[in-house]
Amino acid sequence: MFLFKGREAHSRSFAKAVSWRILGSIDTFLLSWFFTGSPKAAGAIAVSEVLTKMVLYYFHERAWSNVSWGFQKDEQAAEKAA
Repeated sequence: MFLFKGREAHSRSFAKAVSWRILGSIDTFLLSWFFTGSPKAAGAIAVSEVLTKMVLYYFHERAWSNVSWGFQKDEQAAEKAA
């Protein structure tokens, strides 16, 4: 499948997804609490979005790992490093 042919290990993509979701879930919880005034409702909102957002981010990262746009070619990078 084309989504899994990247330069980044699956474990790295997964770790990035988890750390991003922790930060995102804290943000979602705080914003939900602010807008609803209820920590219980905020918790329900934050918990319900954790897994879906983590899965979406993982596949998004894997898809972008197949896009070569924005990377320097190996020869150009070697010349700049020398």
